[in-house]
Amino acid sequence: MKELGESLSILRKNNGVSIEEASNDLGITEKELESIENGNFKVFKDVYELKKIISNYAKYLGLDEDKIIDEFNDFMFEKTSKISKKDILEAQNKLANKEERVSSPYTKIGKSRFDYAPIVLIVVVLVFISLIVYLILSQVKKDDGVDHELLGSEVLRWL
Repeated sequence: MKELGESLSILRKNNGVSIEEASNDLGITEKELESIENGNFKVFKDVYELKKIISNYAKYLGLDEDKIIDEFNDFMFEKTSKISKKDILEAQNKLANKEERVSSPYTKIGKSRFDYAPIVLIVVVLVFISLIVYLILSQVKKDDGVDHELLGSEVLRWL
């Protein structure tokens, strides 16, 4: 990030603007402006405030503020991210080539409703089979009761 600050400082000096004049025009302290030019961003408590100051400073110097903010964002991302930019680019390339799916260990991959279809089908078949078995057994029991009574009267006759 020091390179960005140095390029802003060089451009300011090439435009013939003193640090005091830039400070007054931008409404920030000379110390803050010097910190930006020296690449010392620890002076700033709020990253969003720093980003706004850098954007205004780039616009003040006639630079493309979006390009400067993109450089700043890249710097902040590399400084704060645990995943390197190189790894992210490799993952994007793999996704583009559809080699493998990238996911975080915290990402939960939910089941689709089609994953439950076999379970539902098995339950329905089991219920259907149970119903058929119940109906058959109830018919056999009715028939069985009649046979036992007849069988019982036949046995009594023999005795």
